[in-house]
Amino acid sequence: MRRALGLARRAWGRTSPNPMVGAVVVRDGVCVGEGYHPAAGQPHAEALALDEAGGLAAGATLYVTLEPCCTHGRMPPCTDVILRAGVARVVAAVTDPNPVHCGRGVAVLRQQGVTVDVGVLEEPCRVLNESFFWWIRRRRPFVLLKLGTTLDGRIATADGQSRWITGASSRRQVQRLRQWADAIMVGGETARLDNPSLTVRVPARWPRQPRRFVWTSRALDPSSALMRDGTAPAETAKPESTVEWLDFLGGLGQQDVTALLLEGGGELAASALRAGIVNKVAFFVAPRILGGRGSRPAVGGRDPLSLDEAVVLDGLRVRHVGEDVLLVGYPVDVHGSD
Repeated sequence: MRRALGLARRAWGRTSPNPMVGAVVVRDGVCVGEGYHPAAGQPHAEALALDEAGGLAAGATLYVTLEPCCTHGRMPPCTDVILRAGVARVVAAVTDPNPVHCGRGVAVLRQQGVTVDVGVLEEPCRVLNESFFWWIRRRRPFVLLKLGTTLDGRIATADGQSRWITGASSRRQVQRLRQWADAIMVGGETARLDNPSLTVRVPARWPRQPRRFVWTSRALDPSSALMRDGTAPAETAKPESTVEWLDFLGGLGQQDVTALLLEGGGELAASALRAGIVNKVAFFVAPRILGGRGSRPAVGGRDPLSLDEAVVLDGLRVRHVGEDVLLVGYPVDVHGSD
């Protein structure tokens, strides 16, 4: 299953609105076939792995990071492919999150005499596709808030200078987050001061540039990078209340946007957190102390009246990214969460 998970990761950022899936066929302790779903509309991981295995798939075990599909879409059901190949056992990391399909693939295979086990490396396989899991159940994108801050929680000087607070390693990680995102949003002030493109630049010629949004009610400068660079001009939107945010996100979800990356600034971050629509935060913290009463905070907004208003995080993970520290966690109270 670890090998299957590694294969699934090869398709990072390329499969939306489908999940990233890897599969490995093992017979007599030897890998005889493997594959991963490369992009939406292309063959599924199970089909590719079984095709590589050929006749050796009969009586073998198939390891797959997600329950095999059992319905017709752009590709035939993977359960049919598995049954035709004569696989004796299927090991799936996690069941399909779609309530309409959840467990049906497992049931179909078991009814035909295939041994099926579920739950091997479930957590990492679920995290890999957490945006898909959220979107398929709620039809609105999974929202990740990314900020690059100093040790004292500042994202820019008083006059808006912010390049570069974090180091080159952190910026490379941000490029990876942009690969993952179907859409990116940045605050209006950040867009005017930094003139970002919000495109994936590494690797070159990335095939899936995200849609770009600026959180503002003002018209964008037609000469800005957001209007010239990329595959389409940036769009504007300024949801503020929870209802407005949910309406905005619901519209994106209907357009197959499964993952939205918020790249700051502080007022956008405050609005999204206050509305309770942020699923995950990623703070890249540089070993710098900026100081200054006027320096811009990572999260702005109105002043809280008590500590009870603080956003509490669950599942906090910390690791070094070059000289910076990356903190990743999940807000406890998210609108519509289970």
